[in-house]
This record gives sequence, structure tokens and C-alpha cells, in this order.
Amino acid sequence: MSGMRVLAIGSGGVGTSAALIAARRDFFEAWICADYDEARARGLVDRVADERFSGIALDASDEAAVAEACRAYGITHVLNVVDPRFNMPIFDGAFAAGAHYLDTAMSLSRPHPERPHSDAFVKLGDEQFAKSDAWAERGLLALCGIGVEPGLADVFARYAADHLFDRIEEIGIRDGANLLVAGYDFAPSFSIWTTIEECLNPPVIWERDRGWFTTAPFSEPEVFDFPEGIGPVECVNVEHEEVLLVPRWIECDRVTFKYGIGDEFIEVLKTLHKLGLDSTDPVDVRGGRVSPRDVVAACLPDPAGLGDKMSGKTCAGTWVTGTGKDGQRREVYLYHVADNEWTMREYGTQAVTWQTAMNPVIALELLASGTWSGAGVLGPEAFDAVPYLDLMRDGYGQEWGLREQS
Repeated sequence: MSGMRVLAIGSGGVGTSAALIAARRDFFEAWICADYDEARARGLVDRVADERFSGIALDASDEAAVAEACRAYGITHVLNVVDPRFNMPIFDGAFAAGAHYLDTAMSLSRPHPERPHSDAFVKLGDEQFAKSDAWAERGLLALCGIGVEPGLADVFARYAADHLFDRIEEIGIRDGANLLVAGYDFAPSFSIWTTIEECLNPPVIWERDRGWFTTAPFSEPEVFDFPEGIGPVECVNVEHEEVLLVPRWIECDRVTFKYGIGDEFIEVLKTLHKLGLDSTDPVDVRGGRVSPRDVVAACLPDPAGLGDKMSGKTCAGTWVTGTGKDGQRREVYLYHVADNEWTMREYGTQAVTWQTAMNPVIALELLASGTWSGAGVLGPEAFDAVPYLDLMRDGYGQEWGLREQS
């Protein structure tokens, strides 16, 4: 066992799954579950029932409180598993306390004020990357975007670049599922706050000769055939971190992200936008001030509690085209599928949050052993993919797939 002491901020769906996954591993000595709702954090600790775990109340928006918690508990690594709107106070609090940092989504973007559907403005992760030199100078690592997407998808991109291709044309992340939630007309399986953010913001694309640019939401629909029985799903452009991460470390001509949302989901999101209910700016309601997006979130079921009503599978993967090691054209899809029936039976958590949570735990174990190391603000692509994929399979029992597309 290493001397790793983890402060996991957020005891919702992903935080719960991360704790339950980590409890089966022995690479850390302490795991502090933190949440603004202390009862939720302590309830998670009771559920895990492992003496290495404890629970505390913590306001993720308070940088000083994050730093103080790090110092009070001798934290070596902060794992941020709350909505990315809290990224910067957690990120800066970890830095102030001299702790390493991991998250599953990067700092938020802001659309271009005049040309939102053509020009990138403040991009996902820009606020964090701007501080990379300061982290590197202190020998601290901020490993950003280490969920499933971004995260495992980026590990797949690194693996393809190192082991499958001589030259890459496009790296296209493709995410699809056949999940159903019984008893609900509309019940997102992930945080609606984050879903609105990534689906209604202008999607970003990267091309070697243009750099980063944006398009209109839900643009360029295509049907992608997902493996393991999920089948064909229509996918559209969505803003996502992989497009901001992959080109920084991997030689290629183009990077895209498309998500299989479905027509009904798109129409709901468009309606929320038309009504202004996607806004995060507080409005006056009978003398109180409330964010419309927070109202939407409060009206919908908590994704963490949907597992026993869900059925189906979710697939995260990376579609790579180019020239293979043999000089011939090659096209592959590298992927991981999580089956909700299995995650519920094995861990009692739903597939989407479980699949996200597995990845930062694997990364923490690689950091604890020294297999992965680095300083500065880095994405998953900055590290060797093979030890990760080996540990995922051998230590965590998770197979990944490689499908030849051509």
C-alpha cells in the first residue's frame, strides 16, 4: 500500500461508484468522501463499510475550504467528481495545498460573442491549461479529463497512435447506448446540468490546418453502428474535452466528438433553450433568486438513483482512420461497453456513472505505483496507454474491444 490519501469531492453518482470501485483495491491508505451534504457523504461511507473511508461536509465552490481539507487530512490527491462548474475552486484549492489533482471534465467554455457557431472563444480546459506551467514548476500533476469520455477514450487514442497506426487521419470519439429508464418520459442517465452544458454549447472540432473551430449544436448527424447489441444510433456533434485534449499530444489531421442523443432528447434540449430554462443566470421568482437550469435539475430524478429502473448498455469508444503499421489503409473502433444489469448486480450503481468512475480509480492506482507520473496540466494521452489497459483488464476485470471497421 502506498501513502496515497484521496479527497474525493462529490458523493453523487460518480463519487459513489468511484468509492465502491476503489474499496476493492489496496493502493491507497485513506479515501475522504466529501459533499456539500454531509449526510450524503457519510451515507456513502456507511455503504462502503471500509475503515479507510471517512466522510466530511465540503463546499466545492470554496477554494480555501478545499485547501484546508487537503491540509487537515494530509491529502496527496484530490479527485473532483462534481459538476465542472466547480472545477476552478477545487483545482486552485488543491494547488494551494500542494496536492495532485484529477477530474473527469475540464473547466467550462464560453461561446464567441459574435460568431458562436464558427469561432472558438474560451475553450474547455483553457482556464486549467493557462496554469500548467505553475503546476509543473511545483512538481504537481493535474490529470484532467480522466473519466470515460474524456478519459478512457483518450487512452484508446494514445494506444492507436502508438501501436496501430503510422499515420492518423481522424480520431472520432463516438458514444452511444440503448439504455431505457422505466417509468419516466424523460430521465437523463447523467447530470442534466452537465448534459445541457455540453449539448447546447457550440460543438468544437479540430483540424490540422484550421485549429479549433465550432459548429451549430446537433450538427452533422451520422448513424454509427455500436457493438455488443446496441446497434445503429444517430450521433451528432457535441462539445467535448477529447477534441481539446487529443491534438495536444497525438499527431492526426482531425478530431471530432459525436454523441448518440436521440431525436426526443434533442427536442427537449431545444425546447429548454427556447424557453431560457438552460440559463445559469439567476432570475427573480417571488422574491427569491434561482437559476433556471438548477430548477430543471431539481425537477428531474437524480441519475444516481435510476439504476434499478434502467436497462441496457452504454458504449464509449474511439474511431480511428488512417494508415496502419503495414502501410495499408486501416479503420478501427476501440471501445468499452458497460451493461447496467452487471453494474447494478456487482456494485449497485448504474452503468453510466460506474463506467465514468472506473477510470480515475485506475489512474490513481497507476500514479500510486509510479507507473504513471508527470507534472503540469496533462490529459490521459500524455501517458502510456498499455499499463492502463492492462490494469483495466487484469485488475478491474474490464475487457475492451477493438473492431476493424474496413
